[in-house]
Amino acid sequence: MPLTPKNLSLPRRSLLLALLGGVAGCGVPAAYVRPGERAVADLSARQKRLTWANWPLYIDVDDANPNRRPTLDAFEKRTGISVKYTEEINDNDEFFGKISPALMNHQQTGRDLIVMSDWMCARFVRLGWVQQMDRARQPNVAKYLDPQLSSPAFDPGRRYTVPWQSGITGIAYNRGKLGREIRHVSDLWAKDLTGRVTLLSGLDEAFALLMQGNGVDITRWTAADFHTVCDQVEKYVHDGQIRRFTGNDYTKDLVTGDVLACQAYSGDVIQLQADNPDIRFVVPEEGAELWSDSLMIPDRALHKRNAERLVDYYYDPEAAAELAAWVNYVCPVPAAREVLASAKDKDTAALAENPLIFPDARMRQRLAIARDITSRERVEFARRWNAIVGL
Repeated sequence: MPLTPKNLSLPRRSLLLALLGGVAGCGVPAAYVRPGERAVADLSARQKRLTWANWPLYIDVDDANPNRRPTLDAFEKRTGISVKYTEEINDNDEFFGKISPALMNHQQTGRDLIVMSDWMCARFVRLGWVQQMDRARQPNVAKYLDPQLSSPAFDPGRRYTVPWQSGITGIAYNRGKLGREIRHVSDLWAKDLTGRVTLLSGLDEAFALLMQGNGVDITRWTAADFHTVCDQVEKYVHDGQIRRFTGNDYTKDLVTGDVLACQAYSGDVIQLQADNPDIRFVVPEEGAELWSDSLMIPDRALHKRNAERLVDYYYDPEAAAELAAWVNYVCPVPAAREVLASAKDKDTAALAENPLIFPDARMRQRLAIARDITSRERVEFARRWNAIVGL
C-alpha cells in the first residue's frame, strides 16, 4: 500500500503564519469571523456537486485504475452528487497560507470541504473560519464516531470538525538490528543508540510524546513542561544522541538501518512492516499521542449540505472499513472493525486485529489527545523549538 500523507513533505513551520495565527487569534476584527457571518445561501439542492481538498494518497484507489476511487465513486452513484476531489494539501502551514487571505477577507475559498491536522483545525476554529455542521443530518457521525475522538479541547462535541483518519505518534525501531525491545521514551537516550535516533522536526508533531516521557498529562501541559522538554532535547543534540530532526523521511533512515529508533507515525510502520517485519512500533508505557486529520467546511462554502452528506457517508461502517483497509491509520469508526473481520480475504480480515488500526482497550488507556498550542503560546514556542531543530 502507498505511503500516506504524513510521509510526503518536510513540515515547514512559518513564523509569519504563526504570527498571523497569534494576532488573529487575539481577536483582530479583520481576521476573526463572527458566527452570523460565516454562511451564505446553500446551493446544494440545485447544484449537486462539491469541491473537496485533501492530502495526496489519503483515499482508497482502484489497483487497476489509479484514477478511480471506489468509495468516492460509490458516494457519487448513490447520491448523484459530483465531487471534484483535489490532492492539493501537502503541508498544513502551506495550505493555511493559500486560503487564509480569502477567509480573512470574508471571501469564498472555492472549496466546500478540507482536511487539516487537528492542531491546525484548532486555529481555524479559533478564527471562526469554519462552519458548524448540522449533526441532525449526520446520523452516522452521531452514532459511530469513536468516543475517544469525540470532544477535543479545541472543539468540544466536534461541532466544527470530524476526524477523517487518526493515528498515533509513538516510537518505531528496528528490533533485528537493535537486538532488544523498546518500552519507554527514555529508552531513546540509551548509550547504544547514540547517533542512531531521530525526532520529528515539527513542533506540533514532536512535543507531546516527549512530555509523556516525563510523566506529563498532555491534555493539560504547561509552558514549563514545554521548556523542560526543550532543555532535554538541547542536551541530547549537544551530546550527539540525536542524529537529526526529520519530516516524514525518517522512514528511509529506519529502512536503511542508519537509524535504529525514531519518533514515528503508526500508519507508516504498518506499511514498512510489510517489507521488514523487524520494524516495530511501540506505544510507550508512559503513553503516546492520539491525533486526527479532520474534515471541515470553510466559511461561505456554497455546498454545505452536500459536504455534510459526504462526511456522514464516510462514517457508514462499510465505507469506513473499505477506506481503513487501504489507508492503514487508526480508523475513527470502531464499528468498521466488524466489517473487516468478516471479509473473505484473509489479509483484509487480519486488519481487524491490528491495534494500530483498531486500538485495543489496553492501548487506549495509554493514548491521549494533547491540548493544542494556543495562539499566544505559538510564537514563543515556535521560536525556541525551531532554533533547536534548525528550521
